[in-house]
Amino acid sequence: MNTSMTKTQWLVVIMLLLMFSAASMPLMTVSAMLMGARDSKSKGTGDDVKMVRSEKLPNVPGKTLTAVTVNYAPGGKSDEHQHAGSVFAYVLSGQIRSENSATGPAKVYKAGESFFEPAGSKHLVSENASATEPASLLAVFVADDGAELTTSGKSQSNTAASH
Repeated sequence: MNTSMTKTQWLVVIMLLLMFSAASMPLMTVSAMLMGARDSKSKGTGDDVKMVRSEKLPNVPGKTLTAVTVNYAPGGKSDEHQHAGSVFAYVLSGQIRSENSATGPAKVYKAGESFFEPAGSKHLVSENASATEPASLLAVFVADDGAELTTSGKSQSNTAASH
C-alpha cells in the first residue's frame, strides 16, 4: 500500500488542522512569541513574518501548531537561525533558497514545492533566490506550547518564551 502524500495533500491536511482544531491559543501570546523571535535576532534584510494562525493540539498535549507567512523582498534573506520543534515549509510564490543542517546542501524551491526542517536542526540559508522578484512561503511549526519559534545564531538553543 502506497501511503505517500502529494505536496498538495499535505497542504490541505495542514490547513484543515488549522481550521478545525478545537483549542485556541490567545492571540496576544502568539504575537509575543513572534515578536520575541524578531527581538532575539537581528532582522534579516527583506524578510517579513506574519501570523496566520496558532492552535494548541488537543490530541497532542503540550504541543501547538503555528502557521506564519514569510515574505521576502527581491534579494531578501533571513539570518542563520533555529526553530522550536519541526517546521514544514510550502513555497507560495517565487523561489526560496534554503539550506538546513539536517537535510543537506542549499537548494532552490519553487512555488508549489515544500521542504521540512527537523527539530533541533539549524536553518543555515533562507533567502529569496531572485534579486528582482519577491517570494513567500508558509511555515507551519509543531512546537512546545509557549515556545519561542525562532532563535538566532549558531550557538543558541531553542528556548521557551516566558511571555
